[in-house]
Amino acid sequence: MSTFALTTLFVVPVGSTIPSSGSKSTQDLTAGEVGFFSNTYAAVDATDIADSPYFYVAQGRANTYLQGSKRSDKIKGCPTAGASCNSNVTEWYKVSGCATAANQITDITDFKVQCGEILTVTLRAFSNYINTLYFNGFTRSVTVQAPCCECGGDVCTDVDTNALINSIIAAFNRKAPGNNPDNISFSSFFTFENVGGTILRIHGKPLTQYGQPCDIAAFPFEYDRMYFNSFVYEGPATTADFIVADACNIVATSSIIQNSTYPSGLSTEWKQAEINYYSYQAGYLKSLYRMGGYNENFESYVTDGAVYDSYTIRFNEYDKAAYQWGDYIHMDNIVIIAVPNEDSSAGLSTAVSAVLVAALGTVVDNNVCITTTTTTTAP
Repeated sequence: MSTFALTTLFVVPVGSTIPSSGSKSTQDLTAGEVGFFSNTYAAVDATDIADSPYFYVAQGRANTYLQGSKRSDKIKGCPTAGASCNSNVTEWYKVSGCATAANQITDITDFKVQCGEILTVTLRAFSNYINTLYFNGFTRSVTVQAPCCECGGDVCTDVDTNALINSIIAAFNRKAPGNNPDNISFSSFFTFENVGGTILRIHGKPLTQYGQPCDIAAFPFEYDRMYFNSFVYEGPATTADFIVADACNIVATSSIIQNSTYPSGLSTEWKQAEINYYSYQAGYLKSLYRMGGYNENFESYVTDGAVYDSYTIRFNEYDKAAYQWGDYIHMDNIVIIAVPNEDSSAGLSTAVSAVLVAALGTVVDNNVCITTTTTTTAP
């Protein structure tokens, strides 16, 4: 959905501090320094920000020719839930930075296979780049035969599941057919393990880093993740597998025990955001040209390799009289503050959070970093 918001981005430099109450005015900010200021343009912090009728977020510039500090519009919060504060804030939230993306993990269990039966396992993987190569995802199948029963065994109960899983894994780990060394095998995207002789566990691999264009106008940062579907069904693979494998006679249960996620807060992400939101951050020379030398106003405060938490505040005009009736959608404001997290700059994200919570009330974190702990039991 499109947003009709005027967005201003503030990237807090690694190693900086937030000005304490009364320590300086907006005009005293050094290049890159971010602070919170009252209606009198005096610095405020968690101790007194709620006492101001409204506050600004401001950042010092390196290039001050014909312009002062970069500044947000007026923000009026309401730190006490349920209180009537006449706040103009409609939404505010935090997104914690997570440098490492989680990969999908799927368990296949409860094999309903009789001795000697043929079954097929189909995997269908998707990502932005995979989908440029394959229709309906990267889809491959392997077909194996369940082990035969020993003499006198019960074909309904005595199938060797451990041996069956091992044979499936062996089929997965074979190289792609053909002599072309560029043929893609399952091992390009997956790893497989036998857990306890009863579970076939499939891990999606992290996507490899792709080349970045040098042109800053080319949107070099792109979200991507790999996820996959898995189907186990009776009989050999058919020519319909790439379309309708999930409609066949399913003979095992596939359960996703961990979904794949995007990394968040990476320095490359915020470098892209600086480009995307640049036109609202300068007093003049707003166009972003392909050669940086033509736009000396562009300032980047992202540190390569740092991970950033972000705080987003959406708010309306402080002065309701500024709204005029008309056949159009009102434009509100968004302020985004990207702050190096605790691993990148000790205490800085906590300091920013404390000031904003004092002004706006409790914040909701819209991102939880996933950590994966796996235990493998040898069959």
